[in-house]
Amino acid sequence: MNRFEFNEAFAVSLDAADPLQGFRKQFLVPEKNGKQRMYFLGNSLGLQPKSTATAINTILQHWADEGVESFFAGESPWLDLHNALLEPLSVIAGAKPSELSVMNQLTVNIHLMLVSFYRPIGKRKKILVESKAFPSDQYAIHSFLQHLGLDPLEILVEVNAGSENLAMRNEDIVHAIESHADELALVFLGGINYYTGQLLDMEQISKASRDAGAMVGFDLAHAMGNVKLSLHEWEIDFACWCSYKYLNGGPGAVAAVFVHERHHADKTLKRLTGWWGYDKAERFAMKNRFVPEPDATGWQLSTPSILLYACLKSSLDIFTQAGWTTILAKQEKMMDWLSSLINDLGSEHFECLTPDARGCQVSLLFKEKGREVYDLLFEKGFMVDWREPNVIRLAPVPLYNTFTEVWHFYSALKAIIFEVYATDKPIQA
Repeated sequence: MNRFEFNEAFAVSLDAADPLQGFRKQFLVPEKNGKQRMYFLGNSLGLQPKSTATAINTILQHWADEGVESFFAGESPWLDLHNALLEPLSVIAGAKPSELSVMNQLTVNIHLMLVSFYRPIGKRKKILVESKAFPSDQYAIHSFLQHLGLDPLEILVEVNAGSENLAMRNEDIVHAIESHADELALVFLGGINYYTGQLLDMEQISKASRDAGAMVGFDLAHAMGNVKLSLHEWEIDFACWCSYKYLNGGPGAVAAVFVHERHHADKTLKRLTGWWGYDKAERFAMKNRFVPEPDATGWQLSTPSILLYACLKSSLDIFTQAGWTTILAKQEKMMDWLSSLINDLGSEHFECLTPDARGCQVSLLFKEKGREVYDLLFEKGFMVDWREPNVIRLAPVPLYNTFTEVWHFYSALKAIIFEVYATDKPIQA
């Protein structure tokens, strides 16, 4: 744990020593009355890189100049754009480029992965999930099972933290896997819980799943671009994520999947197929029998949105410039700073739901009057997130947030708590 001083001058000194201090200027920070707001919502929608508009306009001009030949002609043919995304994304995912495919949207990809990796055989048909998963995951799994004529209540094994406001224990997840080892077909969990901000031990869970004979997959919507991942080394079977949170790909950004290379040549895997996943060497031969690309791109379906590819690439270029290890180092230091400040506020009026295993996000559960606190923070220029009941989520992002902003949040929250709860204790903001 770093040693911190609790004053603004110390925050300013941290920013002065920050190797990423110049990268904030590469993003468009929301303003009000000509003043930049303090944006702590990278866990919901990342900020727009200034380069994104140029990237989109480049695609539009290419289209205007070349029409459909844009797929093949010019300095950056559209057919090459997907491969340009894979190398920078592989560094962030801890995967081989061949194990990644940038395609579709998150929930669509979850359905596609379930087709391939949910393989019920005999009594081995259970799916282990978290009880507090993001609703989209729940809807996808429930509807998928119903489509197969299965009852979700009979198939799903839910790991419960004991309270919706508590983080799960990794040992409880492993115990649940071991307890249902002969019944489990699939383990599917969120790598980071959207509500509490808890980071699961995916390596441990993956090993326990393999030992039990079950497939394992993760929804990494809140993990990708946020925390260190080693998807290939951890031998995870598959993973899905969106790109509009920490990856700054824009609203409705193109999503992506990871499929471990051991599955690429497995002809026993079922899959839903489309023309864009056909072997590139013969794709334009227009044959009726489907032959997939021999890597993760074999799961692609349709012609991708080149505009969305361009948006994501403009952000990934910034990640490459900044350096992933440098980004992670600042994230750890910034979150230690934020945790120290939050602990200084005590626990009389709120509790922190987020355990030490986490990424950028912190979730604060207020015992009462949480909405009043949120509204006052918003009025003071802090863009944070409200979740029922009485939870404020915030996520300082290392690429564009500063240590001084974190200090200002602490100071403002301290003053607001004094105002809302009318304590008799003196404060020094």
